[in-house]
Order: sequence, then C-alpha cells, then structure tokens
Amino acid sequence: MSEVQTGRPVRAGGPASAPGGVAAGVPAGWEAVIGLEVHVELSTASKMFCNCPTRFGAPPNSQVCPVCLGLPGVLPVPNRQAVELAVRAALALNCKVATYSKFDRKNYFYPDMPKNYQISQYDLPLATDGYLEVPEGEGSRRIRIRRLHLEEDTGKSMHAADDIVTARYSLLDFNRAGIPLVEIVSEPDIATPEQARLYLEKLKAIMQYCGVSDCRMEEGSLRCDINVSVRRPGGRAGTRTEVKNVNSFRAVERALTYEIARQVEVLEAGGEVEQETRHWDEGAGCTRTLRTKEYAHDYRYFPDPDLPPLVLDPAWIEEIRRSLPELPDARRERYVREMGLPPYDAGVITASRALAEFFEETVRAYPQPKTVSNWVMGEVRRYLNEHGLEPEQIPVRPADLADLLAMVERGTVNMRAARQVFTEMCESGRPPAEIVRERGLEQVSDESLIERAVDEAIAGNPAVVADYRKGKEKALGFLVGQVMKATRGRANPQVVNRLLRERLGPPGTG
Repeated sequence: MSEVQTGRPVRAGGPASAPGGVAAGVPAGWEAVIGLEVHVELSTASKMFCNCPTRFGAPPNSQVCPVCLGLPGVLPVPNRQAVELAVRAALALNCKVATYSKFDRKNYFYPDMPKNYQISQYDLPLATDGYLEVPEGEGSRRIRIRRLHLEEDTGKSMHAADDIVTARYSLLDFNRAGIPLVEIVSEPDIATPEQARLYLEKLKAIMQYCGVSDCRMEEGSLRCDINVSVRRPGGRAGTRTEVKNVNSFRAVERALTYEIARQVEVLEAGGEVEQETRHWDEGAGCTRTLRTKEYAHDYRYFPDPDLPPLVLDPAWIEEIRRSLPELPDARRERYVREMGLPPYDAGVITASRALAEFFEETVRAYPQPKTVSNWVMGEVRRYLNEHGLEPEQIPVRPADLADLLAMVERGTVNMRAARQVFTEMCESGRPPAEIVRERGLEQVSDESLIERAVDEAIAGNPAVVADYRKGKEKALGFLVGQVMKATRGRANPQVVNRLLRERLGPPGTG
C-alpha cells in the first residue's frame, strides 16, 4: 500500500544538520519531506493463508498450492501465528492495536500477482498511531507510525538482465507469493537521508528483538519503499515520488540523496516534479522512472468476501504485550545504568539483539563489561565486517572469548597475540588455551630473555636510537616493534617499554 502523504515534519530536538546549518543530504534553501513504507516478512513456518512452507532458497515454484496460486474455488484461512507476530510488532512500536480489523482485496495486474489482487488491509488496519525515536543531535526525533497492517507477499520476478529496466524477459517464482508480511507506514516526519537510515536500523532491531522477523534484507525479508518530496522551508508540500523496493540501508540513504537533488534541480530549472514510481539503480547510482504513480482509488479496494473480519480479544492482546522482551532502548539504558558503559558503546551493542546477547553471555563469564564491550565493538565486529557476516553468525562462543580475555588479564598472552588467537578461534572454532599452547604464544615476562632482545634492537638500529635521543618519541615505538618481532610477539610490551627507557633515558637527552 502506498499511502504516505507529504506533510509538515514533526521535530523533537534540534534539526539534524551538517556544518553550516544545511541538513545533510539536502541542498541549501530546501527541506525534504520523507516517509517510508517498510515491508517486514514474518517468521512463520507457513504462509499467510495456506499451509505452504516459507523456507528461503527452495527450488522455484516448489512451495506453492492452489490457494497461494489463486486457482478457482479455493478459500484462504488466516495464519494465527502471523496475526500474533503482527500484534507483537505493533505493540513494540507503540501502536494502538484494533480489536476489529478486516482484510481487503487490492486489485492490480502484475505478472508476480497470480490472483490479480493482493489480500491486504485498507481502511481498517490492524494497528495505528505508533512511533519510534531516533537520535538527533543531543536529543531525539520522534518518527510517527501511521499504520501497521497485515498482507500477503507477491511472487518474485527474476529478470534476464541486471535490473527490471534493461531486462529482455523475466521469469516468475511464486514461492514467495502468500508469505505473511506487515507493512509499516511512517508519517512524513523524516527530514534527511541519514534519519531515514537511523529509522530503518531502529525498526530492524525492534523486529529482531521481538522475534517478529529475521529482517535479512539480502533475502528480501525487509524491504523499503521511499516517498519523498522537497519544498522551500515553511512552504507548501511538494509533489512526491516513490522509489520502490530499496534493499539495503546504504541504498536507502543513497537513493534519497539522489532523488532529493534531482527534484531540487527540476524545480530550480522551472520544471515540475511528476508524481511517479521510480526504481533505484544501484550500479548507476540514480533513480529511473518505472510508471505513473497510482492513487488508492486505482486499486479498487473492497472487503475480501472469503475472509471474515479479524476480531481480537483484548485479553489476548495484553497477554502478548506482557510477553514482549526487553527492547533496544530499555537494554541500552540498563547497560549504561547498571554496567557503567558509555552511551555510545551501549547504543552500538544493543543495535543488534544477537550482538547484545553475545555481549551479555560474555560478561556473565568475564564480569568486566567495558573490556568485553571494547572487544565486541572492535575485534568481533571487525571480523564480521571483513567476512560479510551478520551478528547472528558470530563464529566464537561467548565462553571462549571470556577465557581469552582472562588469559590477557593474567598475562598469559599479550594483546597482540590475543588478537591473533581470536582470529584463529573464529576460523577454527577451537578454544583459546589450545591455540596458545599449540602456537607457543605464551607471553614472555622473563626480563633476562627480553633484555637480550632489547640490547640487540638498540645495537642494530643506531640511527633510530639517535633520533630518539634527539627528542623523537615515536622512534621508541620502532624499537619496541623490533623487540616484539625478535620475540615473535610474545614479549610483555610493558616490560619492553620499561627496559628500553632505562637503557636510553628520556627522549631528547642524547
């Protein structure tokens, strides 16, 4: 459903801005008005109105039946678990859940729609009037949520080209047709591309915390449509365009930045922005026209005659509310209050439920939250980023990371060796003690052994020693590196630094 209308943004806190007072991603002298429509695939074992499985990656058209193919004479039956997950999502987003809603037929003709209509909700959605908060300057910005409703997904078109615009032909896979979705429609309260990304990141985290969806954008279980217009500050709302099915947070930010600049260029040249649906071309870094934008009446909505109204018991809704887990904001505040973490650390860790749970399990085994936080934000996230992994795929056990940190604290290994051990733990799955023992990485603190390496480093690098004695403090770092190299990284760095300074004296005294 595409019902975001342009309007006046609601500000909470100061406006997000770049240096010079210009909102990031918005040309000077203009305002952007942005609303997002997010489709979230629900984590159910079967589809919305039939028993077909929802497993991702199955052979094309192998998970279909007469119901999801829309064959004559079939009757849909709502999936109770999908309704429960949708209510969980609505409550977590501070929405009002309706005890009475209904399903409607949204009529349009498109190759991936086997029934030539989509079962959705129109004038009586499941939930309305929610919100979430995103950071803005020293405060936050409230993004209102107009509605959250249930619907079924469409099939998937596979294009014989890089994208739909240049495709010579397309093939259809209906495995996805009928998978349950919630569509979450924001009010146009978003002012910059960065705020749009922050909103999506927060929304994704909440959905994952609640167990509503895995939100794997690469598998299509979270997709975003962008509605955007531009105007002069305080002026009337401009004509909006919609950019369909943007499938990464980075792409949302880039698509908005491009589309805002394009609309401003059109208006400054004396032209008019056309209300239309556009496609984001990731390779070219631009949006392209797909079709003229539809209005709600174009879809000829009417109540689905095969489905009765959805009537929910208020007691059941409250039972679901009580079952909600601790959500990201509450967990972040707890980390700051009870564990003493800086707000930045707490925000990074709680942005992912999997990362937060890994952190907490590690802290239970090694109760030094800030040390664990440093490793989770540093080495753990570095490894995930380098290998294209999600937090759910952290390849080490929390107990093993705790053991490694304890070995660093005891002086069994130094930090340099610990980082090497961690990488090998990720790649082999072996415990740290076994890796340290096998590779001979135990830290050397025997001063007699380190002294020999220190003396050799001083004797072998007279020019560097001379630089140090002239006052170049950084020269000492080179000598430390030479000692660490000679000891295969096993020397205690504190002992190395002390011995070098004892022999060379303070810098600049040569």
